[in-house]
Amino acid sequence: MSMHTIRVFKRFERVWHWSQVALIFTLVFTGFRIHGVYELIDFGDAVTVHTWASILLMALWVFAIFWLFTTGQWRHYIPTAENFITVARFYAYGIFKGEHHPYRKTYRHKHNPLQALTYLMVKIVIFPAVWISGIAYLLISFGQGDLLGPIGLGLIALVHIIAAIAVVMFIIAHVYLLTTGHSFIDHIKPMITGYDEVELTDEELAYLRADEPDVLKKSG
Repeated sequence: MSMHTIRVFKRFERVWHWSQVALIFTLVFTGFRIHGVYELIDFGDAVTVHTWASILLMALWVFAIFWLFTTGQWRHYIPTAENFITVARFYAYGIFKGEHHPYRKTYRHKHNPLQALTYLMVKIVIFPAVWISGIAYLLISFGQGDLLGPIGLGLIALVHIIAAIAVVMFIIAHVYLLTTGHSFIDHIKPMITGYDEVELTDEELAYLRADEPDVLKKSG
């Protein structure tokens, strides 16, 4: 294994990430207004912006799911048992003692096991909860509340709020981890440029040089 700088994050992946960031922050900001946490903007405007941002985010998720499965990138979100305990120990204990991160990105696994598990849970549990409860809210706002029958607005609201709080907690943890280890810029740079250092086997390096040379960063 040897270290090489390659394009880890595809263009769509970077656009997806930053678009998702903008839309989620818009939803959190307007969501707090809808629940009366502040009154900086009009309630009706907050509802309108929140609704449109949610529709755009759901459309983005549809495209992202299609992209993940057609490109095979979904494999990066499948956690493995290898090094899981070591990485978990680092985040629970070693990170506070200044230890070096025990995991290095590889060509086939750009997320460490704990990251992969977290992202997987966000994608298959938290986001769907936001998505489904949000669609239920939209149905109610469009006068189709009778379709929800015995579920009731109270349960829908509870699920939506719990899922939203989980998203906020994920964001806080995500931003916090960006301030640990390397500099903040070093952490977010790969999601801007697409390039990062990963470990490659001789076979992977030979494959990239022969079939995907544009993935390898050119020196100079």
